[in-house]
Amino acid sequence: MFIEIHELELHPIDFEEEIRPGVLDLGEDLRQVEVLHTVGRAQLVEEQHGKHKIVKDIRLAGSLKTRVELACARCLEPVLQDVAHNFDLLYRPQGTDAGREEISVTTAEAEVSYYQGEGLQLEDVLQEQVILALPLKAICRDDCKGLCPHCGTNLNVEQCACAEPLEDPRWSALKDIRGKLDH
Repeated sequence: MFIEIHELELHPIDFEEEIRPGVLDLGEDLRQVEVLHTVGRAQLVEEQHGKHKIVKDIRLAGSLKTRVELACARCLEPVLQDVAHNFDLLYRPQGTDAGREEISVTTAEAEVSYYQGEGLQLEDVLQEQVILALPLKAICRDDCKGLCPHCGTNLNVEQCACAEPLEDPRWSALKDIRGKLDH
């Protein structure tokens, strides 16, 4: 769905969309496994920039809900992650802030994104919001043992036959101190 400035000048645009898996490009590491449901409103926000310039920002507020599959950070097995996220975003025409001298950015200004041309594509916004709503590291379960660092065996499935790693002799002095503190 393309949200056009010309239409927003007439009235706000309410949207309710369902996006099938595979439509959004979430990258190689993520896979959308359920339909993405989104509902919200786009409206025009006119902002005064300088004495004579009016900037037409797009405010996009709504929510999304879907489920994605990603790899466990410890064992690399697939993990299903529910994603439910509310968003309230402000998009400004690209180049509006260009050419200004170096200034400090306020927290509110750090939240501004930019659009190019006559509007913005809702799917691009949703793609970004799904990725931002995911945890940095997903774990399949709290007691996940991960992979053996030597042979790569999934330690949740089987115990590997690797020998216990030898301790680095450089840590022996600290180990001696720890032993004395424990007694």
